[in-house]
Amino acid sequence: MTTQPAPTTVPEDLPPPALDERALMELDPAAARERALALPLSTRFRLGPEITPVQQAFLDRTGYLVFDRVASPDEVEHILTDIDSIERTLLDEGTKTLFGVPIWFGTNPDGEPWLQRMGFTSVLSEFLAGFVRHARFEPVRRLIGEDARIGDREKDGVVFNRYVNAEGSLRPNLGWHTDSLRDVFYNRKMPGPMLNVGLHFDRIREDDGGLRVLPGTHTQSVWRSLTRKIQFLSKAPDPNEVMVETWPGDLTVHDGRMWHRVQASSHSGWRSMRRSMYVPYVCDTYRPKDPNSPTPAYMRLFDAVMRLKAWWLGR
Repeated sequence: MTTQPAPTTVPEDLPPPALDERALMELDPAAARERALALPLSTRFRLGPEITPVQQAFLDRTGYLVFDRVASPDEVEHILTDIDSIERTLLDEGTKTLFGVPIWFGTNPDGEPWLQRMGFTSVLSEFLAGFVRHARFEPVRRLIGEDARIGDREKDGVVFNRYVNAEGSLRPNLGWHTDSLRDVFYNRKMPGPMLNVGLHFDRIREDDGGLRVLPGTHTQSVWRSLTRKIQFLSKAPDPNEVMVETWPGDLTVHDGRMWHRVQASSHSGWRSMRRSMYVPYVCDTYRPKDPNSPTPAYMRLFDAVMRLKAWWLGR
């Protein structure tokens, strides 16, 4: 199997400094909100032992946060190595689903079968299982509440994504959607609070595609959350969207109820690759899955679309 290019950051392409909050730690909620309103939407923060008042106010305002290089280069490399090992095992064993969630394989730029999306990733990696529970993420967990937990065996578990522009790729992009749709299919009347924690493995600029979000839409009504756009099919840029620029090791937090999408890269081949991993944080009723769990209706539909796409590309 072809070795993929490692994530790199050259000295002249270091990220802008994270916000210096040393003089802002004691702000009261009203002052923190005022300061957050004055910050640009591209503000980068530093993850410390506690979520700061300004970070909380920025999240409340926009629905997302970007934390500067929370994972070390060694951790990024370890995770990507584990994913390659998992991919080989899944292909050798012909595994199609994990805990009822389909695994999607496309074709990489060298024409080989290539893992593009899988859920419950941490179940198959001892390193990842420990990584997502590292103490550094405790402040993120408490953003939801003291009873919040990592849903690594619930819903879709820890999801690993790989996007690439190449012939046979199933996922060069992903249309607008909210995670509220998933909650509806899991028989929840109201989408519960949920923060998606995303770890990013590549340097992603505007022309590299990547995550786009609609700030503030995490507070919309359930109706707007389900109908503002056509879930997964609407892909056109929105005049109010924000591009989330990332460096390897960056951590993003975004409320799953907000509208978000993945823009395709303007490049092709390996140059277009974008890798990310999402960890769901949930606080509603505990509903773990087991290896024999059925595939949810919405996932069966989406999987059918993906397999039809794979058949079409392979004609």
